[in-house]
Amino acid sequence: MRTLSGIPALLQDVADAQEGLLASSQCERHGVGASRRSRLVAAGRWHPVTRGVFDVVPVLPRARTAADAPRRAVPPLASARVPLLAPWPPKSSGDVLHGHLRRRTAWLGLLAYGPDAIAVGTSALAMHGVEGLPIATSPQAALPSASRRAPRPGVPLRQFDDGLSTVEFGDRRTGSRRIVTAEWALAQAVPELPLAHALAVLDSALRLEAVDRRGLERSHDHDHARGRRGVAARHDLWDLADPRAASPIESMARWQCLEEGVPPDTLQLPLRGRSGRLLAVGDLAWRIPGGWLVVEMDGRAWHDDLPGGDRRDRDRDNTLTVLGVHLLRFDAGHVARGEVGTAVRRALGAARRTGG
Repeated sequence: MRTLSGIPALLQDVADAQEGLLASSQCERHGVGASRRSRLVAAGRWHPVTRGVFDVVPVLPRARTAADAPRRAVPPLASARVPLLAPWPPKSSGDVLHGHLRRRTAWLGLLAYGPDAIAVGTSALAMHGVEGLPIATSPQAALPSASRRAPRPGVPLRQFDDGLSTVEFGDRRTGSRRIVTAEWALAQAVPELPLAHALAVLDSALRLEAVDRRGLERSHDHDHARGRRGVAARHDLWDLADPRAASPIESMARWQCLEEGVPPDTLQLPLRGRSGRLLAVGDLAWRIPGGWLVVEMDGRAWHDDLPGGDRRDRDRDNTLTVLGVHLLRFDAGHVARGEVGTAVRRALGAARRTGG
């Protein structure tokens, strides 16, 4: 049986840069013609995604793990701000996988419509590195002449907004691509996102300095978001955005508390022992008689990788209790089931009835 030779190294570099995707035109430039592409698809090594775009990662997206994500993809723009990101915990394998899948979706829109395509909305936010987007999103791309271009299957074209501004994305492997600025991307995406995700991306955009407060105001108040369908139900979110939220799971937990009418008094509360030593930082905190009610969100099970970590958690929690800190701990499952806000409301009621 005839075996298939590997694709040229330079073409593999392009695929790695684009989260595992290649356009037919890129294949042609590197000598991989239609017949060879067909054989690669028939052998199960490549998968057609839409007309003229192929996924060269053998594992299908729904079955991937973080190990399947290309290691040398074009990084999101926020990754250039390493000093800002350094204080926060390293990304879990789930974060790595979900970031790959979101940026893969964005690249799909760009590759489907060629070099003039512009990533907009959620796709642009993924390229900026803004966190908090749903795992499954649709490609969002626009063309100046979108009305004269037939949409590709599974890759809709968005209306091209007058006056939108763009920034460059890509490297020497991909060539220069364009994505809308974070201001425009937020204006396009937030009105369409579920409320908890909408707050999470606004928090993240501020924390990663994709926008500043003035940029956030322009995104909301000027010609960007006003009048878009869905924005009326989300006006308050722009004012609630807070860069202290360290992760999307914290933002979503905060949203559930807001829905229950118990907004936190502060975020990232330093908790110190009697000697002044920092014991912990509370993600969300409420003043109660005699102390604090503190919520910690377990975004990743760090103590699974550290000998004795579970015991250190327990000892620290006991110390905090002695100091008058009432601690509630939640994880992604609690957030997914919508349980955080209700639990906090009940805990606050109990603490206030008993005086702490």
